[in-house]
Amino acid sequence: MPTHDSKFLIWSLLLLALGVVLVACARQPIPEGDAPRAAPDAVAETAPAPIDREALRARLTRMQWQVTQESGTERAFTGEYWNNHEDGIYVDIVDGTPLFSSLDKYDSGCGWPSFTRPLEERWVVEKSDLTHGMVRTEVRSARADSHLGHVFEDGPQPTGLRYCINSASLRFVPVAELEKEGLGRFLPMFEKKGAAKASDKESVMTDPKTGATTETAVLAGGCFWGMEDLLRKLPGVLDTECGYTGGHLDNPKYDDTHDSKSGHAESVKIVFDPKKISFGELLTFFFKIHDPTTLNRQGNDRGTQYRSTIFYANDAQKAAAEKAIAEAETKWKRKVVTTLEPAAKWWPAEAYHQDYLLRNPGGYTCHFIRDL
Repeated sequence: MPTHDSKFLIWSLLLLALGVVLVACARQPIPEGDAPRAAPDAVAETAPAPIDREALRARLTRMQWQVTQESGTERAFTGEYWNNHEDGIYVDIVDGTPLFSSLDKYDSGCGWPSFTRPLEERWVVEKSDLTHGMVRTEVRSARADSHLGHVFEDGPQPTGLRYCINSASLRFVPVAELEKEGLGRFLPMFEKKGAAKASDKESVMTDPKTGATTETAVLAGGCFWGMEDLLRKLPGVLDTECGYTGGHLDNPKYDDTHDSKSGHAESVKIVFDPKKISFGELLTFFFKIHDPTTLNRQGNDRGTQYRSTIFYANDAQKAAAEKAIAEAETKWKRKVVTTLEPAAKWWPAEAYHQDYLLRNPGGYTCHFIRDL
């Protein structure tokens, strides 16, 4: 028969073994990757903040309240940010704590904003969720205790995680407004990734030898073969190049972008002479050669890589793009869904994509000039 001491020893060993198992099963720290994070001394304290619930209820929309305070879920593909490709920071809609970065956002196809990691692990907490007959991991904000969504272990590398977050729990702050909102400490993240503020980007270049001035535009409107073929023929267009931009993946190839998960759009870079054709005139033609009313689709081509987007390089281009979209709204019967995104790092497409229809007359295209 075991003695009292031996029983104590057995229980001690069992408790020790249980502790080892729990530690082994705990989620490992998120790898930092190559994206710089905010310095520890620059982050907000994560202690729960007191909240005036009556004032909060008056400020939030019904959906925002239902999601953050009642752990509700917005319907897939209905939220404000699931298809947002602009660079910036996503903060807690309740108290403004910065939670996620566009640099970690990707298109998972689930219909909700998806991120590979939070800005800082300390700003979110995870809890076991056994509702709806499932075992899931809930994600909440650490300070305001807002329900955000859930995290799943089916995301892309380097983390392997998918933070599936409700748009209603977030507020988006674009790069150009980070400084104004007291989030300027995050700007180096975007500068390193080539997503600097739009006002800092130049699209106009002057040749020091000849004095000739050129301007660059980047447009996405479906398969870049047909786009490039029509754009190159415009008087005043000097050069065109097919490529990928607007996503999070470095050195993308066609296969990387073709499943929508890289966030990149098939795009065309156009170098033109602004004395012969203006950026606005280029955009007028752009809205004639593709259908800007079909979301993430041109003809039979479907996916976010085929989205209609104007990548503006500076404030002047952004203003011209906004004007062009407004004009297009008057000419198309359905709503124009063309998005505006600040110009990001450009990745040239493979050689066989360049001048494709010039080298392959009669090849596939869904683009043509409309009489608008």
